[in-house]
Amino acid sequence: MAREGNHGDSDKGKKKKIKNPKKSVVKEENGEKAEKMESGDPAEAAFPPTFSSSEIKNKQRRHLMFMKFKQEKRKQKLQLKKKKKKEREALGDKAPPKEVPKTIENQRVYDETTVDPEDEEVAFDEGTDEFSAYFNGLTNPKVLITTSDRPRGRTVKFCEQLATVIPNAHVYYRRGLALKRVIPQCVSRGFTYLMVINEDRKMPNGLVLCHLPDGPTAHFKVSSVRIRKEMKRRGKDPTEHTPEVILNNFSTRLGHSIGRLFAALFPQDPQFVGRQVATFHNQRDFVFFRFHRYIFKNEKKVGIQELGPRFTLKLRSLQKGTFDSKFGEYEWVLKRHEMDECRRKFHL
Repeated sequence: MAREGNHGDSDKGKKKKIKNPKKSVVKEENGEKAEKMESGDPAEAAFPPTFSSSEIKNKQRRHLMFMKFKQEKRKQKLQLKKKKKKEREALGDKAPPKEVPKTIENQRVYDETTVDPEDEEVAFDEGTDEFSAYFNGLTNPKVLITTSDRPRGRTVKFCEQLATVIPNAHVYYRRGLALKRVIPQCVSRGFTYLMVINEDRKMPNGLVLCHLPDGPTAHFKVSSVRIRKEMKRRGKDPTEHTPEVILNNFSTRLGHSIGRLFAALFPQDPQFVGRQVATFHNQRDFVFFRFHRYIFKNEKKVGIQELGPRFTLKLRSLQKGTFDSKFGEYEWVLKRHEMDECRRKFHL
C-alpha cells in the first residue's frame, strides 16, 4: 500500500504541459501574414503613405531602402531629361532657351573691388608695383624652397617635387635658422622668392610665399596634398622645360595681386616644346594647383595627363614687405567669423 501511495504522489508532482491556446492563435495569424507577404499581396506589403526610411530600426535594411529610393529618384530624373531632350529636338529652332542652373558661383554677391584688366588705374598700379621689374623682363625669378625645423619625409618629398615644377628653384633645409636671418642671405644671393613649407603631424599644412626684396608676403593654408607616388594614372616625371602658367578667376583687387604673386614664380618665356602647364584655379576662394602635360592625339583632339604634385591653397593673410610676424603691416587678414557669414561672398 505504501508503494502504491508513492506512485500516486509522483504522478501528482509531475506538471502537465498545457499548450497556450492564445499563443497558437498568434502563430497561426503570423503564418497567414507571412503567406500573404510571400504571395505579393499589395494591400498587405505596401507601406503607409507617410512612411519614411528613417523609421526602420535595422541599420542595414534602412541603408538598403535609402539606396533604392535614391536609385528610383535618379531614374526619374534621367527619364525627365530624355523627355525634355526629345521635345527640344522636335521643336528645333523654336525650342525655349535652356535654363541656367543656380550655383554659388553665378549667385555670387557683387564685390566693389572687382577690377577690369583694361582699366587705366589697374594698368598704372601694375606698372609701379613690386612685380613690375619681373613683368618688364628686367629680372628673372629665382626661388628658394625651405621648410620648418626638422621636416618629415613627406614634406621633404613635396619640396623636392615643387623644385621640379618651378624652374630655377633650389631646396634648402634650414636647421633652427630664423627667417629674419634667411631673408637677407636670399637677397644677397639674388633670390626673388622665399617659399617656406610648414608641417603639422608629418603633413604639409602651411605655405609662406615671400617676394624679395620688398615683399609682399602671403600666408596660405595647404590641404589635399598629393605627391606623385600617391596619384593614379599620372604621366612620366616632368622635364626641365619652362611650363606655361594659367591663372583662372582672380577677379578682385586682392585676387589680382595674388595672381601676379603666383605668375612671378615662373619665367615669362614658356617652352611650348615641353607641353607642360601649371594651373592656379580659384574657386570659392580656394586655389587649386595642378600640373599637366598635354598630348596631341590628332588634329582635333588633345589629351592631358597629370604629372603632380597637386595641392589646395587657402589665403590667410597678405602682408606688406617681407616676413615680419611681430611688426608687419597687413593688407588683408582672413577673419572667419566675420567674413564667412555669407556663402556667396568671395574675396579673390
